[in-house]
Amino acid sequence: MNSLANLLKDPPPTHAFELSEEGISFAPVSGSALVEFARFEPGVVLVSPIHENIQQPHVLLDHIGKLAPANGHRKRRAALILPDYCARIAVLDFDTFPSDPEEQQALVRFRLKKSVPFEVDTAMVSYVEQPRSAATGPKVEILAAVMSSEIVQQYEAPFRTAGFQPGLVTTSSIAALNLLESDGITLLVKLSGRILTVLVLSGSAVKLARCVEMDEAGVSDIESVLHPTIAYIEDELKSRPQMVWLAGFGAEADEFAPRWESEWGVAVQPIRSRLGAPNRNNSGLLGYLESVA
Repeated sequence: MNSLANLLKDPPPTHAFELSEEGISFAPVSGSALVEFARFEPGVVLVSPIHENIQQPHVLLDHIGKLAPANGHRKRRAALILPDYCARIAVLDFDTFPSDPEEQQALVRFRLKKSVPFEVDTAMVSYVEQPRSAATGPKVEILAAVMSSEIVQQYEAPFRTAGFQPGLVTTSSIAALNLLESDGITLLVKLSGRILTVLVLSGSAVKLARCVEMDEAGVSDIESVLHPTIAYIEDELKSRPQMVWLAGFGAEADEFAPRWESEWGVAVQPIRSRLGAPNRNNSGLLGYLESVA
């Protein structure tokens, strides 16, 4: 996804990790076919945008050491792909957008201030200007990602202790966009445990981002999010989706895909990767590896 390149740009990491409540996925960037996964016991990581996420840092540190043992004093850079629910993704539109980076930052933070449940002034904010189209007209659309600085530091700390320099931090759904074939109106519907993420794209531009915590991940709970999303596409984008990409659904994709294809008249398929079938714990990792292939 060229339009999101700035969210995924940094000096090349040597190792890439994706974290979830269930465990940690890992691959060396130079040997990315070697994707591994270590499962956590319940309670090691509890994902939240406002509360402490790493409940047992010593357990996480132990898993990092086993997956990627230290190799002397060689400096190692890590790409960290974090759970969607610990961050907020927003699409902001402006009549005009300043060229000065400091003014851009201030304006983006101001617009985010009332929509996130943590202090924006000290948060980590990244953003990119999206491609313009006839539908957007002269407006400038900004895709912004924001995360509490304290939570970023919580995730980074065990990796620093293990001898890594976190050179890139992004979220799973943003990284997973590299696995999509995006033409026309498409949706990424991504399930990770109790968290459902939905991204609506028009071509390569994200038009809507939703990340919802559910009591259960049953079909009725998921559809309670998808139905208003489809209505948004019809009302605001004056269209219907051409494709729904599923991530993290596993065998349930075989149940949900025919149901939604029939109801919405849209093709529904799992996302794919050259490194194997993505699952709910490594969609972002495989998407990142796709972007550096």
